Amino acid sequence: MTTSASAVKTKPEDLGRVTFLDGQGELPMLEITTPWSTAEIYLQGAHVTQFKKKDESPLLFLSQCSRFVEGQPIRGGIPVIFPWFGPREGLGQHGYARLKAWDLKELTQVPDGSVSVRLGLPGCPEASAYPAYTADYIVTVNQSLTLQLIITNQSRDAAFSFEDCLHTYFDVGDVTAIAISGLKGLSYIDTVAGFVEKTETSDTLRIAGEVDRIYPNSTGTVAIFDPRLSRKILVEKQGSASTVVWNPWIAKARRMSDFGDEEYERMVCVESGNVASNGISLPPGGSSNMTVKLSSVTLK
Repeated sequence: MTTSASAVKTKPEDLGRVTFLDGQGELPMLEITTPWSTAEIYLQGAHVTQFKKKDESPLLFLSQCSRFVEGQPIRGGIPVIFPWFGPREGLGQHGYARLKAWDLKELTQVPDGSVSVRLGLPGCPEASAYPAYTADYIVTVNQSLTLQLIITNQSRDAAFSFEDCLHTYFDVGDVTAIAISGLKGLSYIDTVAGFVEKTETSDTLRIAGEVDRIYPNSTGTVAIFDPRLSRKILVEKQGSASTVVWNPWIAKARRMSDFGDEEYERMVCVESGNVASNGISLPPGGSSNMTVKLSSVTLK
């Protein structure tokens, strides 16, 4: 691990701080404090479980029923989905990256008060099914939360095909009151309706039942308007060709053992990634870089 900072003189109260803690379930966790915000990152799964600006509600939803157990997924926050999305016969759901303890490779405290953390996915038995690769995840905390997932194919002669996704759970005041914009005109796969392909015709998406949609070829910014919390959340991205929107609604929420029966009312997932037809194939030596910036502004 390396720690770097500029020689520019900065007041101690203006610098971001990182504290190493035992989190829930005694899992190793980083607590990050900046002049504008706080965040928490568990090394298991490189999982951001909290981002909160001062004087604002948490940006991320975290289930009160979530398990914090080694080798079990955390429910909420931002799971890192890799190297596949969704179920894979005999291999489970959403890949193995979210279940592994990532290595802390670098910590950077910037003179403006920002904090940047670089994490790396270590080798594991499951990776033997793929060409040699590296996966690095850079999390930058300041007035916004910026997430950068970099996958590099280290093989000299084999292509590396995979899916990746940042499965972000947002905290909302009332899911039936929010409006999601930025998807109009796009085709989507409606998994609730049996993977039927449809087209988004509305200016904004409203949640009034179970929603599980994959929007391929969706590269633009998505916004969540939340009148209950008086804010607009912006999901800006580069290197991501897919958007996924998910809310389990009543029946599915009750079937999920790590999710409260009524918690569907306070969350929505707007996920950025490269999944399904947008899956990535890297040539030998090739690299992909997905960057997602999450921010919020007050609604007037």
